[in-house]
Parts: sequence; C-alpha cells; structure tokens
Amino acid sequence: YLGNKGLVVFLAALSAFPALSTDLYLPALPVITAYYHVPEYQTNLTLILFFVVFAVSMLIWGPLSDRFGRKPVLLAGLVSYTCAGALCALSGNVFQLMAFRVLQALGTGAASSIAMAVVKDVYRGRRREVILAVIQTMTVLSPAVAPMIGALILRFTSWRGAFVAQAILGFLVLAGSVAYQETIPQKLTGSPLASLGRLVVVARNRSFIILVLTFSLPGLAIMAFISGSSYIFQVTFGLSEQTFSLFFALFAVSSAAGAQLYVLLSRFLGRNLIITGSLLVSAASGLLLLLLGFRGPWAFILTFIPTPLAFSCSRPPVANLMLSQHEGDAGSVAGVMSATHMTVSSLGMVAVSFELWGRVQTIGVLALGLSLLSLLLWLGISLPRVRSEND
Repeated sequence: YLGNKGLVVFLAALSAFPALSTDLYLPALPVITAYYHVPEYQTNLTLILFFVVFAVSMLIWGPLSDRFGRKPVLLAGLVSYTCAGALCALSGNVFQLMAFRVLQALGTGAASSIAMAVVKDVYRGRRREVILAVIQTMTVLSPAVAPMIGALILRFTSWRGAFVAQAILGFLVLAGSVAYQETIPQKLTGSPLASLGRLVVVARNRSFIILVLTFSLPGLAIMAFISGSSYIFQVTFGLSEQTFSLFFALFAVSSAAGAQLYVLLSRFLGRNLIITGSLLVSAASGLLLLLLGFRGPWAFILTFIPTPLAFSCSRPPVANLMLSQHEGDAGSVAGVMSATHMTVSSLGMVAVSFELWGRVQTIGVLALGLSLLSLLLWLGISLPRVRSEND
C-alpha cells in the first residue's frame, strides 16, 4: 500500500525515532534537573538508560522479526513507545522518568531494528547505498527540527509537553504502520529461542563484527555532543533554549549534508577512499575542537561540525559493507549492528557527564582519539579483509 516512495518515507520515520526520542527534550534537560532538584548525572541517566536499553532491545526485536515477521514486532514496539511517552509526561520524580524512558526505549528498538531489516529485505548493492543515504538524510533532519519544537514547547508549557509530543508521534506512526505490507522473504521456523540463537551465528562472523566495532567508535563523540550540548550552550556559554536549538540545528543539518555528500562523492571516488577520508576529517575536527572550541559557541560548533559531517558521509557505505558481510538473518544482522553502535556510543554520554576535562575538551578528545583508533583498525584489519573478499 505504501509504494516505493512511501516505503522510503516510512523507513525514514522509523529510523528517526531514536533522534526524536532524545532531541525533542534536550532543551529541557537543565529544566528537568532544576525541577526535580537532582544532580545533573541523574537527569542524564534518562538519556543513558534509554540508549543502553534501546541497544539491548534491538538484539531481541531483530531475531523475533525474522521468526514472526516485521509487522507484528513493529506494531508491538510502537504501542509500547506511545504508552511510554504518555507515562513520561506524568512522571512524579526522576526515577519514574528513568523507568518510563526504559519502556520507551523498548519501543524505539523495535522501530529502528525493523527499519534496517526492511532495507536489507528489499534493496541490494548500489541501490541499497543510495536508499540508506536518502533515509539517513531524511532522518537526521529531524534533530534539526526537534530541539526547536522542544524549545517552543518550553515557551508555552512545561517540559512534560515534550513527552506528550512524543506520544502523539508514536500514535501517528502506529496508525501509518497499518499500511505497511510484510517484506520478509521467508520467516524462520522453530521456537522464539531458536530465533534468538541466530544472534550467535551472526556474532561468529568475524569480518562483520570487526567492521561493526570499528565504526561504532566515532559515534562516542556524536553521543557526547548530543548529551552535553544543552549544558555547553545554555550553562557554559549562557545561551537561551531557543538559541541553543538553532545551534543544534546546525549539527543536524551537517549530518544530513554528509549523507548527500557521499552520494555526490561516490560518483567520482571509491567507497574505501571516502571512508578513509571521513575518518581523517573527523580526527582533524577533534584536534581543532581541543585547540579552539572553548572560546565561544561559534568556535565550538564550527570546529565540531566536520565530525558529524564526516561520520554521516561514511555511514551509507559502511552500513552497506556490514549488511553485505552476512547473508540472510536480516533481523539479527540489523539488531547486532544497531545494538553495538548504540552501546558503544552511549559511553560518550557517560564520559561527558563526568566532565573529566570539561565538556568541550571531552568531546574533542573523543573525536580525535577514537577517529584515529578507528582509522588504524580500518586500514590495518577491515580494509585488507574487504579487499581480499572482493578479489
């Protein structure tokens, strides 16, 4: 019922759930901290726990979708997400908010894992890379809008309004998912536990796992920025929620531009060269951030922007490489990819919460150090394996 274009838009909406589940209430983080009279790290736990549970849930939803189909799993997840959003809005204390965010994360995991599994079901080769780039572009535009909406909500209502908006979003996508037609080519047979056992089969694919780990590392700097940006702009630099949302939009737009930059560059340059160049750009951005980022909001955002731009530019070819490493088990493959990326990236949120060197310096260290480590792993291990498999 959705058609080709409708399916791409639907997949983009599902892929946008993690961003919308965090960025919509980012401007409210300092407000929530003050409202509950709790330390900053407790409020940040509503983000950290979300991403950890989100990651783990994808390891469950993915294999289950291989067994029961994409649509039943998706519907169950979206119902969980919608109910959790409403419960978050009714939270009486920060610990209730943490608990309901965990429930929300379970639903988000279903949406995200199903989106990637459907891409693997339907698309192949170069077409898959282009579709991944299109979905990524549409997806990362949502963080540009979400903080603005969140800041606008704060002008007319309390922080609870952000979670009401998330509940409404979940209901709308739930209604739209009725039109989605099953795409899994063949369901697995056997018990649900046997379906979960396919995770072990996927995890034993060394080429796949090394690629996933290698390209999860740069995500730490991205997650550290997402977690710490509201404090950096509003507390450190003294900006308003509305002004912060505009700076955050620059981050989101640079991510969207990166995906389209890959589509352009791939016409003239090889995939492996683009991946290598992206890691070098991210490392250079981290160095500039360490040297200049503390001087003010414009210095901070302009030195950091090359990191999400480069990260986003490398995601379509990297994701296609990962998906190509293992035939079949689309749900399990998508689950392992997304879960590993989110688990590793969430460590960036933990790092920026402790402020070991200051928030700006922490993000710079992560961008520089982990981009270089990822580059070494790519050139020393993953790239030779990819080349040998193509020969």
